[in-house]
Amino acid sequence: MNAVLLNSQDPETTELLRAWAQGDPEALRALMPRVYHELRGMAAHFMQNEREGNTLQATALVHELYLRLIEVQNLHGQGRAHFFAICAQLMRRILVDAARARSALKRGGDLGRIDLDELPDLSKQRDKQLIALNDELDHLMAYGQNTGT
Repeated sequence: MNAVLLNSQDPETTELLRAWAQGDPEALRALMPRVYHELRGMAAHFMQNEREGNTLQATALVHELYLRLIEVQNLHGQGRAHFFAICAQLMRRILVDAARARSALKRGGDLGRIDLDELPDLSKQRDKQLIALNDELDHLMAYGQNTGT
Protein backbone atom coordinates (compact mmCIF):
# COMPACT_ATOMS: atom_id res chain seq x y z
CA MET A 1 0.00 0.00 0.00
CA ASN A 2 2.91 2.38 0.65
CA ALA A 3 3.96 2.14 -2.99
CA VAL A 4 0.50 3.27 -4.03
CA LEU A 5 0.58 6.20 -1.63
CA LEU A 6 4.03 7.22 -2.81
CA ASN A 7 2.89 6.93 -6.42
CA SER A 8 0.03 9.37 -5.85
CA GLN A 9 2.35 11.84 -4.12
CA ASP A 10 5.06 11.96 -6.76
CA PRO A 11 5.74 15.22 -8.64
CA GLU A 12 4.11 13.99 -11.85
CA THR A 13 0.88 13.22 -9.99
CA THR A 14 0.99 16.69 -8.46
CA GLU A 15 1.43 18.23 -11.92
CA LEU A 16 -1.50 16.21 -13.26
CA LEU A 17 -3.65 17.39 -10.34
CA ARG A 18 -2.77 21.00 -11.09
CA ALA A 19 -3.41 20.57 -14.82
CA TRP A 20 -6.80 18.98 -14.13
CA ALA A 21 -7.69 21.78 -11.69
CA GLN A 22 -6.92 24.24 -14.48
CA GLY A 23 -9.34 22.47 -16.82
CA ASP A 24 -7.24 19.92 -18.70
CA PRO A 25 -9.47 16.83 -19.16
CA GLU A 26 -6.56 14.73 -20.41
CA ALA A 27 -4.82 15.30 -17.09
CA LEU A 28 -7.70 13.58 -15.27
CA ARG A 29 -7.44 10.57 -17.61
CA ALA A 30 -3.72 10.30 -16.86
CA LEU A 31 -4.25 10.91 -13.15
CA MET A 32 -6.85 8.22 -12.46
CA PRO A 33 -4.60 5.16 -12.84
CA ARG A 34 -2.13 6.79 -10.42
CA VAL A 35 -4.74 7.32 -7.67
CA TYR A 36 -7.12 4.47 -8.47
CA HIS A 37 -6.08 2.21 -5.59
CA GLU A 38 -6.45 5.00 -3.05
CA LEU A 39 -9.85 5.91 -4.45
CA ARG A 40 -10.86 2.24 -4.38
CA GLY A 41 -9.85 2.12 -0.71
CA MET A 42 -11.91 5.22 0.04
CA ALA A 43 -14.87 3.69 -1.77
CA ALA A 44 -14.53 0.44 0.18
CA HIS A 45 -14.52 2.47 3.40
CA PHE A 46 -17.71 4.30 2.36
CA MET A 47 -19.34 1.01 1.36
CA GLN A 48 -18.83 -0.43 4.87
CA ASN A 49 -21.60 1.87 6.07
CA GLU A 50 -24.04 0.88 3.34
CA ARG A 51 -26.91 -1.52 3.85
CA GLU A 52 -26.42 -5.21 3.21
CA GLY A 53 -27.24 -6.34 -0.31
CA ASN A 54 -26.38 -2.99 -1.86
CA THR A 55 -25.88 -3.53 -5.58
CA LEU A 56 -23.34 -0.71 -5.85
CA GLN A 57 -19.82 -1.96 -5.16
CA ALA A 58 -16.61 -0.07 -4.43
CA THR A 59 -15.31 -0.48 -7.98
CA ALA A 60 -18.55 0.82 -9.45
CA LEU A 61 -18.46 3.73 -7.01
CA VAL A 62 -14.99 4.72 -8.25
CA HIS A 63 -16.14 4.46 -11.86
CA GLU A 64 -19.18 6.62 -11.14
CA LEU A 65 -16.85 9.05 -9.36
CA TYR A 66 -14.72 9.31 -12.50
CA LEU A 67 -17.80 10.17 -14.57
CA ARG A 68 -18.64 12.94 -12.14
CA LEU A 69 -15.06 14.22 -12.00
CA ILE A 70 -15.13 14.66 -15.77
CA GLU A 71 -17.92 17.20 -15.27
CA VAL A 72 -16.07 19.22 -12.60
CA GLN A 73 -15.09 22.66 -13.88
CA ASN A 74 -13.55 25.80 -12.47
CA LEU A 75 -11.72 24.03 -9.72
CA HIS A 76 -9.72 26.48 -7.64
CA GLY A 77 -8.16 24.02 -5.25
CA GLN A 78 -4.84 22.42 -5.68
CA GLY A 79 -2.99 19.51 -4.34
CA ARG A 80 -3.60 15.99 -3.32
CA ALA A 81 -5.60 16.65 -0.13
CA HIS A 82 -8.09 18.86 -1.94
CA PHE A 83 -8.49 16.33 -4.74
CA PHE A 84 -9.28 13.51 -2.30
CA ALA A 85 -11.66 15.76 -0.37
CA ILE A 86 -13.55 16.43 -3.60
CA CYS A 87 -13.58 12.70 -4.35
CA ALA A 88 -14.91 11.87 -0.88
CA GLN A 89 -17.68 14.44 -1.22
CA LEU A 90 -18.65 13.14 -4.66
CA MET A 91 -18.68 9.53 -3.42
CA ARG A 92 -21.00 10.53 -0.61
CA ARG A 93 -23.32 12.28 -3.08
CA ILE A 94 -23.34 9.22 -5.33
CA LEU A 95 -24.34 7.01 -2.41
CA VAL A 96 -27.02 9.46 -1.28
CA ASP A 97 -28.41 9.64 -4.82
CA ALA A 98 -28.50 5.83 -4.97
CA ALA A 99 -30.30 5.69 -1.61
CA ARG A 100 -32.85 8.24 -2.79
CA ALA A 101 -33.45 6.26 -5.96
CA ARG A 102 -34.00 3.06 -3.94
CA SER A 103 -36.34 4.89 -1.60
CA ALA A 104 -38.32 6.36 -4.49
CA LEU A 105 -38.75 2.90 -6.03
CA LYS A 106 -40.12 1.58 -2.74
CA ARG A 107 -42.79 4.26 -2.88
CA GLY A 108 -43.88 3.68 -6.43
CA GLY A 109 -41.22 5.86 -8.02
CA ASP A 110 -41.00 3.52 -11.00
CA LEU A 111 -44.65 4.07 -11.87
CA GLY A 112 -45.39 6.41 -14.73
CA ARG A 113 -46.55 9.88 -13.88
CA ILE A 114 -49.77 11.21 -15.39
CA ASP A 115 -50.72 14.85 -15.53
CA LEU A 116 -54.13 15.18 -13.92
CA ASP A 117 -55.14 17.75 -16.51
CA GLU A 118 -54.77 15.07 -19.19
CA LEU A 119 -57.05 12.55 -17.47
CA PRO A 120 -60.61 12.29 -18.70
CA ASP A 121 -63.10 13.70 -16.26
CA LEU A 122 -64.26 10.46 -14.72
CA SER A 123 -66.75 12.26 -12.49
CA LYS A 124 -68.72 13.44 -15.56
CA GLN A 125 -68.80 9.89 -16.93
CA ARG A 126 -69.87 8.59 -13.54
CA ASP A 127 -72.58 11.26 -13.34
CA LYS A 128 -73.94 10.17 -16.70
CA GLN A 129 -73.91 6.53 -15.63
CA LEU A 130 -75.58 7.37 -12.34
CA ILE A 131 -78.29 9.37 -14.09
CA ALA A 132 -78.84 6.55 -16.61
CA LEU A 133 -79.08 4.01 -13.77
CA ASN A 134 -81.52 6.22 -11.93
CA ASP A 135 -83.64 6.61 -15.08
CA GLU A 136 -83.70 2.82 -15.57
CA LEU A 137 -84.69 2.26 -11.94
CA ASP A 138 -87.47 4.87 -12.30
CA HIS A 139 -88.58 3.14 -15.49
CA LEU A 140 -88.62 -0.27 -13.76
CA MET A 141 -90.50 1.17 -10.80
CA ALA A 142 -93.08 2.75 -13.10
CA TYR A 143 -93.38 -0.54 -15.03
CA GLY A 144 -93.89 -2.42 -11.75
CA GLN A 145 -96.60 0.03 -10.65
CA ASN A 146 -98.38 -0.25 -13.99
CA THR A 147 -98.33 -4.04 -13.91
CA GLY A 148 -99.29 -4.24 -10.28
CA THR A 149 -96.25 -6.11 -9.11
